[in-house]
Amino acid sequence: MIQLITPDRYGEFREHLAEMHRLRYRVFKERLGWEVETAGDMEADGFDALRPAYLLLRAHDGRLQGCVRFLPSKGSTMLRDAFPALVPEGAAPAAHDIWESSRFALDLQSDTPKAAGGIAKSTYELFAGMVEFGLAKALRKILTVTDVRMERILRRATWPLERLGPSRAIGTTMAVAGYLEVSAAALARLRELGGLPGPVLWAPVMQAA
Repeated sequence: MIQLITPDRYGEFREHLAEMHRLRYRVFKERLGWEVETAGDMEADGFDALRPAYLLLRAHDGRLQGCVRFLPSKGSTMLRDAFPALVPEGAAPAAHDIWESSRFALDLQSDTPKAAGGIAKSTYELFAGMVEFGLAKALRKILTVTDVRMERILRRATWPLERLGPSRAIGTTMAVAGYLEVSAAALARLRELGGLPGPVLWAPVMQAA
């Protein structure tokens, strides 16, 4: 199951968001060794203050497995403000039908089920949730900054990155910027290869009488 948490629901899901920041600390700080902003056992940066939307992936036992963050490309984005060198002309895309995804993180266990291409089924689930979010927002593309390792995974998952420029070394990572397709066809491919029977995104609703 994937939770969609939008700014109007931050208060209702405060503990879920704290859990997400702890997961990001484990992935980005402890496992990958990135130079990220931390406070205690949590990772957060200035883009979290811009009221993004979050997708939170949970296992069947309720454990948080992954997350991703979304911001409109018309405003401040990581590509424009943190990694402009990844775009040759120095200008990051900005359009109402393009949002940027960032802080994609997965904290999977060794016994996590695999799907096509040797990719974890949970990875396909989070990919599919991203496309479902994009379709719900009438997006044309998702803009993202990732590393070449994830680029290879995206290619194997038949959701290839459309590069905006060559990869560059950023810290210990070879980073690359590009677009991801948002379409019913892309979603169908991800569902088929991931063994997903239907929608994965759950948008919380008000508990009202």
